[in-house]
Amino acid sequence: MKLSLGSDHAGYPLKEAVKAHLTQLGHEVHDCGAYSLDSVDYPDFGHAVASDVQTGASELGIVVCGSGNGINMSVNKHDGVRGALCWLPELASLARQHNDANVLSLPGRFISEAIGLECVDAFLIAEFEGGRHAGRVAKISCGDNV
Repeated sequence: MKLSLGSDHAGYPLKEAVKAHLTQLGHEVHDCGAYSLDSVDYPDFGHAVASDVQTGASELGIVVCGSGNGINMSVNKHDGVRGALCWLPELASLARQHNDANVLSLPGRFISEAIGLECVDAFLIAEFEGGRHAGRVAKISCGDNV
């Protein structure tokens, strides 16, 4: 699977752990940055990941910032991108199953590396269930449904 990753400086350590984990599992990873602990702006990296997902360059995205909130808000500005902020594997799985999330957002300062990797695995394994959830997901995008 081709995945895009992005983080700010606060999410950098967890993003690097996620990248190593995904590479070890045989996934193709596009690292959109950040590339160090130097202070940067999370929207720059969230938008890069969301663009990859939006255009189909990547199947899914994973983003990390300190709280996970700011970078998640950034990815959700892109049409067709559904970012979900998750801090438990169960939430990551449900985000895919019920919400057809295509970007996982993680709070780098509030979860351990182990929990972060569990969230990643749960997100990648889960599949959208469709059915009653499909109509709800269709209403997420702004437009005639609102």
